[in-house]
Amino acid sequence: MVTDTQTKRPPAPHAAERARTIAARHGSAALLPQSGSRTSPLFHHVHPCGTTILLLADEHPLVAQLWQAPRAEVTAMLEIADQAPVQLREPVRGLLWLTGWVSALDGEEAREEVLAVADVRPDHRLLDAGHGASVLRLTPASMVIADAEGTSSIRPEQFASAAPDPFCRNEDHWLRHLESAHSDVVGQLARHLPEELQAGHVRPLGLDRFGLRLRVEAECEDHDVRIAFSQPVSTPQELAAELRRLMGCPFLSQR
Repeated sequence: MVTDTQTKRPPAPHAAERARTIAARHGSAALLPQSGSRTSPLFHHVHPCGTTILLLADEHPLVAQLWQAPRAEVTAMLEIADQAPVQLREPVRGLLWLTGWVSALDGEEAREEVLAVADVRPDHRLLDAGHGASVLRLTPASMVIADAEGTSSIRPEQFASAAPDPFCRNEDHWLRHLESAHSDVVGQLARHLPEELQAGHVRPLGLDRFGLRLRVEAECEDHDVRIAFSQPVSTPQELAAELRRLMGCPFLSQR
Protein backbone atom coordinates (compact mmCIF):
# COMPACT_ATOMS: atom_id res chain seq x y z
CA MET A 1 0.00 0.00 0.00
CA VAL A 2 1.30 3.47 -0.92
CA THR A 3 0.13 6.49 1.05
CA ASP A 4 0.80 10.22 0.76
CA THR A 5 1.65 11.86 4.07
CA GLN A 6 1.50 15.48 2.91
CA THR A 7 -1.71 17.43 3.59
CA LYS A 8 -0.74 20.62 1.72
CA ARG A 9 0.47 19.48 -1.66
CA PRO A 10 3.53 21.16 -3.20
CA PRO A 11 3.39 22.37 -6.82
CA ALA A 12 3.21 19.63 -9.44
CA PRO A 13 2.59 19.33 -13.19
CA HIS A 14 -1.09 19.60 -14.11
CA ALA A 15 -3.00 16.49 -15.10
CA ALA A 16 -2.71 16.92 -18.88
CA GLU A 17 1.06 17.39 -18.62
CA ARG A 18 1.39 14.29 -16.45
CA ALA A 19 -0.70 12.35 -18.96
CA ARG A 20 1.48 13.50 -21.85
CA THR A 21 4.55 12.45 -19.85
CA ILE A 22 3.20 8.94 -19.23
CA ALA A 23 2.32 8.61 -22.91
CA ALA A 24 5.79 9.80 -23.96
CA ARG A 25 7.50 7.21 -21.75
CA HIS A 26 5.95 4.35 -23.79
CA GLY A 27 5.30 2.12 -20.78
CA SER A 28 3.60 -1.25 -20.86
CA ALA A 29 0.08 -1.16 -22.30
CA ALA A 30 -3.05 -3.29 -22.29
CA LEU A 31 -6.02 -3.03 -24.64
CA LEU A 32 -9.45 -3.78 -23.20
CA PRO A 33 -12.18 -4.04 -25.86
CA GLN A 34 -15.77 -3.54 -24.74
CA SER A 35 -16.38 -7.20 -25.54
CA GLY A 36 -13.31 -9.39 -25.38
CA SER A 37 -10.34 -10.13 -23.21
CA ARG A 38 -7.50 -7.90 -22.05
CA THR A 39 -4.53 -8.09 -24.40
CA SER A 40 -1.10 -6.51 -24.72
CA PRO A 41 -0.50 -4.90 -28.11
CA LEU A 42 2.72 -5.73 -29.91
CA PHE A 43 3.41 -2.00 -30.09
CA HIS A 44 1.67 1.25 -29.24
CA HIS A 45 2.40 4.91 -29.86
CA VAL A 46 0.38 7.87 -28.63
CA HIS A 47 0.48 10.89 -30.92
CA PRO A 48 0.49 14.38 -29.33
CA CYS A 49 -3.21 14.71 -30.24
CA GLY A 50 -4.01 11.52 -28.28
CA THR A 51 -4.71 9.34 -31.31
CA THR A 52 -2.89 6.07 -30.75
CA ILE A 53 -1.46 3.58 -33.23
CA LEU A 54 -1.45 -0.07 -32.19
CA LEU A 55 -0.07 -3.26 -33.67
CA LEU A 56 -1.92 -6.52 -33.03
CA ALA A 57 -1.18 -9.97 -34.42
CA ASP A 58 -3.24 -10.74 -37.52
CA GLU A 59 -4.80 -13.75 -35.82
CA HIS A 60 -6.07 -11.76 -32.83
CA PRO A 61 -9.91 -11.99 -32.51
CA LEU A 62 -10.25 -8.20 -32.38
CA VAL A 63 -8.55 -7.88 -35.77
CA ALA A 64 -10.97 -10.38 -37.27
CA GLN A 65 -13.89 -8.51 -35.70
CA LEU A 66 -12.76 -5.21 -37.19
CA TRP A 67 -12.44 -6.68 -40.68
CA GLN A 68 -15.88 -8.28 -40.63
CA ALA A 69 -17.43 -5.05 -41.90
CA PRO A 70 -15.81 -2.20 -43.85
CA ARG A 71 -14.73 0.69 -41.61
CA ALA A 72 -15.96 -1.14 -38.51
CA GLU A 73 -15.16 0.38 -35.11
CA VAL A 74 -15.01 -1.17 -31.64
CA THR A 75 -15.20 0.68 -28.35
CA ALA A 76 -12.10 -0.04 -26.27
CA MET A 77 -9.86 1.32 -23.55
CA LEU A 78 -6.07 1.43 -23.65
CA GLU A 79 -4.32 1.32 -20.27
CA ILE A 80 -0.73 2.60 -20.11
CA ALA A 81 1.32 2.00 -16.95
CA ASP A 82 4.04 4.34 -15.74
CA GLN A 83 6.72 2.18 -14.14
CA ALA A 84 9.31 3.51 -11.73
CA PRO A 85 12.86 3.33 -13.16
CA VAL A 86 14.22 1.63 -10.02
CA GLN A 87 13.10 -1.68 -8.53
CA LEU A 88 10.39 -1.05 -5.95
CA ARG A 89 7.92 -3.22 -4.06
CA GLU A 90 5.11 -1.41 -5.88
CA PRO A 91 6.64 -0.24 -9.16
CA VAL A 92 3.62 1.36 -10.91
CA ARG A 93 3.68 5.12 -10.33
CA GLY A 94 0.63 5.97 -12.39
CA LEU A 95 -1.91 4.79 -14.96
CA LEU A 96 -3.31 6.50 -18.04
CA TRP A 97 -6.55 5.28 -19.60
CA LEU A 98 -7.60 6.30 -23.12
CA THR A 99 -11.15 5.32 -24.04
CA GLY A 100 -12.50 5.61 -27.57
CA TRP A 101 -12.98 3.79 -30.84
CA VAL A 102 -10.59 1.34 -32.47
CA SER A 103 -10.52 0.84 -36.22
CA ALA A 104 -8.30 -1.24 -38.49
CA LEU A 105 -6.17 0.42 -41.16
CA ASP A 106 -5.20 -1.12 -44.46
CA GLY A 107 -3.14 -0.39 -47.54
CA GLU A 108 -1.78 3.10 -48.02
CA GLU A 109 -3.48 4.43 -44.87
CA ALA A 110 -1.70 1.86 -42.70
CA ARG A 111 1.61 2.50 -44.42
CA GLU A 112 1.35 6.27 -43.92
CA GLU A 113 0.58 5.85 -40.22
CA VAL A 114 3.54 3.51 -39.69
CA LEU A 115 5.89 5.88 -41.50
CA ALA A 116 4.61 8.83 -39.46
CA VAL A 117 5.37 6.95 -36.25
CA ALA A 118 8.77 5.81 -37.52
CA ASP A 119 9.73 9.42 -38.24
CA VAL A 120 9.47 10.34 -34.56
CA ARG A 121 10.08 6.97 -32.93
CA PRO A 122 12.01 4.38 -34.96
CA ASP A 123 11.29 0.89 -33.65
CA HIS A 124 12.02 -2.52 -35.18
CA ARG A 125 8.52 -3.72 -34.28
CA LEU A 126 7.06 -1.38 -36.89
CA LEU A 127 8.60 -3.65 -39.54
CA ASP A 128 6.00 -6.28 -38.60
CA ALA A 129 3.15 -4.11 -39.89
CA GLY A 130 1.67 -5.93 -42.86
CA HIS A 131 3.85 -8.95 -42.09
CA GLY A 132 1.93 -10.76 -39.39
CA ALA A 133 0.72 -7.65 -37.56
CA SER A 134 -2.24 -5.40 -38.30
CA VAL A 135 -2.28 -1.64 -37.80
CA LEU A 136 -5.08 -0.27 -35.61
CA ARG A 137 -5.99 3.27 -34.65
CA LEU A 138 -7.55 4.30 -31.33
CA THR A 139 -9.38 7.63 -31.52
CA PRO A 140 -9.90 8.77 -27.92
CA ALA A 141 -13.12 10.30 -26.61
CA SER A 142 -11.92 10.60 -23.01
CA MET A 143 -8.82 10.16 -20.89
CA VAL A 144 -8.22 9.55 -17.20
CA ILE A 145 -4.96 9.68 -15.26
CA ALA A 146 -4.44 8.20 -11.79
CA ASP A 147 -1.20 8.75 -9.90
CA ALA A 148 0.12 10.07 -6.60
CA GLU A 149 -1.31 13.52 -7.39
CA GLY A 150 -4.85 12.11 -7.67
CA THR A 151 -7.29 10.97 -10.35
CA SER A 152 -8.30 13.41 -13.09
CA SER A 153 -10.33 13.35 -16.29
CA ILE A 154 -8.71 14.98 -19.30
CA ARG A 155 -10.32 16.09 -22.53
CA PRO A 156 -8.42 15.21 -25.72
CA GLU A 157 -7.94 18.90 -26.52
CA GLN A 158 -6.34 19.44 -23.09
CA PHE A 159 -4.00 16.52 -23.75
CA ALA A 160 -3.08 17.94 -27.16
CA SER A 161 -2.32 21.41 -25.78
CA ALA A 162 -0.01 20.10 -23.03
CA ALA A 163 3.62 19.00 -23.36
CA PRO A 164 5.57 16.16 -21.71
CA ASP A 165 7.83 17.04 -18.82
CA PRO A 166 11.20 18.31 -20.15
CA PHE A 167 13.09 15.62 -18.21
CA CYS A 168 10.94 12.60 -19.03
CA ARG A 169 13.39 11.24 -21.63
CA ASN A 170 16.32 11.25 -19.19
CA GLU A 171 14.51 10.53 -15.93
CA ASP A 172 15.11 6.77 -15.97
CA HIS A 173 18.87 7.10 -16.46
CA TRP A 174 19.27 9.85 -13.88
CA LEU A 175 17.28 8.12 -11.15
CA ARG A 176 18.99 4.77 -11.69
CA HIS A 177 22.36 6.52 -11.46
CA LEU A 178 21.25 8.34 -8.33
CA GLU A 179 20.16 5.04 -6.76
CA SER A 180 23.27 3.04 -7.70
CA ALA A 181 26.09 5.57 -7.43
CA HIS A 182 24.95 8.38 -5.15
CA SER A 183 23.29 6.94 -2.07
CA ASP A 184 24.87 9.83 -0.14
CA VAL A 185 22.82 12.28 -2.19
CA VAL A 186 19.63 10.34 -1.47
CA GLY A 187 20.56 10.50 2.22
CA GLN A 188 20.94 14.27 2.02
CA LEU A 189 17.57 14.60 0.29
CA ALA A 190 15.97 12.47 3.00
CA ARG A 191 16.54 15.33 5.43
CA HIS A 192 13.53 17.03 3.84
CA LEU A 193 11.20 14.16 4.77
CA PRO A 194 8.91 14.24 7.81
CA GLU A 195 10.84 13.01 10.82
CA GLU A 196 8.70 9.90 11.22
CA LEU A 197 9.68 8.73 7.71
CA GLN A 198 13.43 9.28 7.83
CA ALA A 199 14.10 5.85 9.31
CA GLY A 200 12.53 4.07 6.32
CA HIS A 201 14.27 2.89 3.16
CA VAL A 202 14.35 6.02 0.99
CA ARG A 203 14.33 5.49 -2.79
CA PRO A 204 14.31 7.92 -5.74
CA LEU A 205 10.86 7.64 -7.31
CA GLY A 206 10.42 10.44 -9.81
CA LEU A 207 11.67 13.71 -11.22
CA ASP A 208 9.90 16.52 -13.03
CA ARG A 209 10.30 20.25 -13.54
CA PHE A 210 8.61 21.02 -10.23
CA GLY A 211 10.59 18.72 -7.95
CA LEU A 212 11.71 15.29 -6.84
CA ARG A 213 9.57 12.43 -5.59
CA LEU A 214 10.90 9.98 -3.03
CA ARG A 215 9.43 6.61 -2.04
CA VAL A 216 9.88 5.59 1.58
CA GLU A 217 9.53 1.84 1.98
CA ALA A 218 8.57 1.29 5.60
CA GLU A 219 7.91 -2.01 7.32
CA CYS A 220 4.13 -1.97 6.91
CA GLU A 221 3.46 0.43 4.02
CA ASP A 222 5.08 2.74 1.51
CA HIS A 223 4.89 6.53 1.47
CA ASP A 224 5.42 8.87 -1.48
CA VAL A 225 6.69 12.39 -0.76
CA ARG A 226 7.22 15.24 -3.22
CA ILE A 227 10.09 17.65 -2.50
CA ALA A 228 9.51 20.90 -4.34
CA PHE A 229 12.14 22.95 -6.12
CA SER A 230 12.26 26.67 -5.33
CA GLN A 231 11.05 27.30 -8.90
CA PRO A 232 10.20 25.20 -11.96
CA VAL A 233 13.26 24.14 -13.97
CA SER A 234 13.67 23.24 -17.62
CA THR A 235 17.40 22.68 -18.23
CA PRO A 236 20.01 20.32 -16.72
CA GLN A 237 21.87 23.35 -15.35
CA GLU A 238 18.79 24.63 -13.52
CA LEU A 239 18.11 21.12 -12.25
CA ALA A 240 21.66 20.77 -10.91
CA ALA A 241 21.36 24.08 -9.07
CA GLU A 242 18.09 23.00 -7.42
CA LEU A 243 19.58 19.67 -6.35
CA ARG A 244 22.54 21.44 -4.79
CA ARG A 245 20.12 23.72 -2.95
CA LEU A 246 18.16 20.76 -1.59
CA MET A 247 21.41 19.13 -0.45
CA GLY A 248 22.46 22.28 1.36
CA CYS A 249 25.44 22.93 -0.92
CA PRO A 250 26.73 26.52 -0.51
CA PHE A 251 28.08 26.73 -4.06
CA LEU A 252 24.75 27.29 -5.79
CA SER A 253 26.25 29.27 -8.62
CA GLN A 254 28.64 26.47 -9.61
CA ARG A 255 28.17 25.09 -13.15
